[in-house]
Amino acid sequence: MAIREENRNREIQELSVHSLLTTHNPRLSASRINHRAHQDYDIGLCGYILLVLSYVIILLTFPFSLTVCLKVVQEYERAVMFRLGRILGGAKGPGLFIIVPCVDAYTKVDLRTVTFDVPPQEILTKDSVTVAVDAVVYFRVFDPVISITNVEDAPKSTQLLAATSLRNVLGTKSLQEILSDRESIAQTMQAALDEGTECWGVRVERVEVKDVRLPVQLQRAMAAEAEAAREARAKVIAAEGEQKASRALKDAADVIMQSPTALQLRYLQTLTTIASEKNSTIVFPIPIELMQSFTGRHRSS
Repeated sequence: MAIREENRNREIQELSVHSLLTTHNPRLSASRINHRAHQDYDIGLCGYILLVLSYVIILLTFPFSLTVCLKVVQEYERAVMFRLGRILGGAKGPGLFIIVPCVDAYTKVDLRTVTFDVPPQEILTKDSVTVAVDAVVYFRVFDPVISITNVEDAPKSTQLLAATSLRNVLGTKSLQEILSDRESIAQTMQAALDEGTECWGVRVERVEVKDVRLPVQLQRAMAAEAEAAREARAKVIAAEGEQKASRALKDAADVIMQSPTALQLRYLQTLTTIASEKNSTIVFPIPIELMQSFTGRHRSS
């Protein structure tokens, strides 16, 4: 009786310690508590009888029984063993391990990184714009035992959680933020998914927003706005160019007014340029002095 009472007190103390760990840091202690719970168990009298009978059958059918008892898991896999419905130790592998037929069962878990596409989600943004967004999620199993015992289908559950998280995160963003801040949105989604899948033995490694599809009318409106902005910038640039050109012409005119010979040289240079283009234009040069005499008579009259 004293031994039972002592064991009972020890179990109560362990449960209190586990509850404190869960209260302060539930993500840290989930895997440890599950492993602790499956380490010590008693299969009972019937279980021992079945185990002994299985060993007898293995010995009687040796070496043919090795084809059933020996199992192999690859480097990227782990095997979670169950004996009479309870987990037997931790994950097995990689390599060769032995099972007892009729008593043991095992499940293989792939530890490689898995990729899946989040289906396009119709999302109403913060500024009341409906967009269709899809993403890509990369995840892997880091604890095979928890991924088998805590959730029925870890990959499918992660996919459903990713779709929900995508809607929740993008629903708090405006259209401009979705189009420009994809990296921050991906980091926010990764943190949310990693926190939700920690108790399933799954770690989300990367999240990428794949495509953002806008309604056709909104695309046309944005295209018209961008075209108008480009035209406005082009007109401003052309006006600035004309202003600079007029200033240069004014400076040139001031220089020519100081020397009448410069105007005549400019006139001859223009004639040379026209003659070198090999065209059929005939130019009759008129002396500038003659034009000045005509202008003087017109002013005097």
